Amino acid sequence: MTEPQSAQSAQGGGSREAAPRPRRPASLSFEPAATVEDPEHFFDLESMDDPGRMLARATELATAFRTAADRATDFQAIAAAQLTDPRRFDRLTYAVLAERAGWTEDYAKRMAEYGEGLIAGGAAS
Repeated sequence: MTEPQSAQSAQGGGSREAAPRPRRPASLSFEPAATVEDPEHFFDLESMDDPGRMLARATELATAFRTAADRATDFQAIAAAQLTDPRRFDRLTYAVLAERAGWTEDYAKRMAEYGEGLIAGGAAS
């Protein structure tokens, strides 16, 4: 569960808080079915001879996957908050949410609370 870093803290100070800059993930190139079956094939990194180019592309991919994981976690939290909302007639308990998501009950509660904060901040309607 990560929260976006504010522009103020990212730049080391300042009196005016600005909206955080969105990170732009690297584009993930299409993996043809034949090459996906080969466990040694991963976005053509294994075929790169230039270690500098390989490092740059691997770094782009790592950043893209981290960004995707962070965004997915935020959406999990939003869904958890919505599913446990006491205003819903079909609301889930934290125990049921935890079972569905493969979490502990305490983690389900924390995710729902985090999601409530995201929703309140305008992350979802």
